Amino acid sequence: MSLKGGGLSFGHRALWQGLDLDIRPGEFLAVLGANGSGKSSLLKVLLGLLPLSEGRLERHVPREKLGYVPQQKNFAPDTALRARDLVALGVDGHRWGIRRDRRRVHQVVDGLLEKVGALDYARVPVGQLSGGEQQRLRIAQAMASDPQVLLCDEPLLSLDPRHQNVVSALVNQRCREAGTAVVFVTHELNPVLPYVDRVLYLAQGRFRIGTPEEVMNTETLSELYQGHVEVVRSHDRLLVSGIPEQIHHEQEEVD
Repeated sequence: MSLKGGGLSFGHRALWQGLDLDIRPGEFLAVLGANGSGKSSLLKVLLGLLPLSEGRLERHVPREKLGYVPQQKNFAPDTALRARDLVALGVDGHRWGIRRDRRRVHQVVDGLLEKVGALDYARVPVGQLSGGEQQRLRIAQAMASDPQVLLCDEPLLSLDPRHQNVVSALVNQRCREAGTAVVFVTHELNPVLPYVDRVLYLAQGRFRIGTPEEVMNTETLSELYQGHVEVVRSHDRLLVSGIPEQIHHEQEEVD
């Protein structure tokens, strides 16, 4: 998948313009930026749900080979749908009628549940599971089509640090073992930092693309935000301070 001179605007506001981006097989791409910078909108463009304002999208991947992990919204506690049934929707949920090849679907589902470590609660209603357990199921569901590209929209949101690390490792495992390209939108870079090949950072209508070392530094982020932003590396973690409060916490529909 590639963006050539891609631009996205809402009204008179340009989220980003002139974006050239090649999404490579087996690459882990992290998409970072403040709320309202258009990170989630970028995923919608890649999914074909939102048209570009300028430029073009070149997608050489069939739609059925796109895996998508949406932003986390916990199921209601009384949701009766079982864990394995949720994952099965990713296998043949797009088809109408009675399931004819149940044995094959069950085998595929069991394999996915095992891959994400969810076999122990396969028959538990999803409403009774923790946020981290539910997120493992969403990843299994997204992998059900054997995707060539996996698009993840804030999959670490509301998870505790342990579950953030588990989810990040699962996505990276898919990336490395199957050669799946991963586009990972997140506010939490540190859990995925060991896995990231490149970073796309969106801020105030501008962007930078490069390795974490090339993008996540004081000079680059200060230039993007047109003000001093301090980036400090402490062991294996990055600490970022100085991003304008009104930008970083701005809530907009486009994000």
